[in-house]
Amino acid sequence: MRNDVQTTQGNAGKPAATSQDRSRYSDAALTPPVDVVEDANGITLYADLPAVSRDKLNLHVESDTLTIEAESDLAVPEGLTSHHTEVGLARFRRVFTLSKELDTEKISAELAQGVLRLRIPKAEHAQPRRIEVQVA
Repeated sequence: MRNDVQTTQGNAGKPAATSQDRSRYSDAALTPPVDVVEDANGITLYADLPAVSRDKLNLHVESDTLTIEAESDLAVPEGLTSHHTEVGLARFRRVFTLSKELDTEKISAELAQGVLRLRIPKAEHAQPRRIEVQVA
């Protein structure tokens, strides 16, 4: 799958995309890059979602599947024409299968400066714990 759609005549001499070409991409979505950091208490996901606002972000968990869907608000300013587009799609989608060790009821999410931060703690039964030894 291509990650961009050229909508005007580019410098490389490629023809502009037709409306039929653009309709092929109406269901397409970019896969946002994600960093996953694990510690003893859970995992933290950092997803790059440039130009995405909170109201255009949809996060949902069903069973052990986490889905991130978003639309960016990147628009060509009025009066300007784009001659080259690196990211022509305005939609993002990424799906993760979560471990049973994670507590999906306690997920927290934060969006700041185009980066989504999801914190997913480990479930109680998966948390490290110290076992006391009794002396008989």
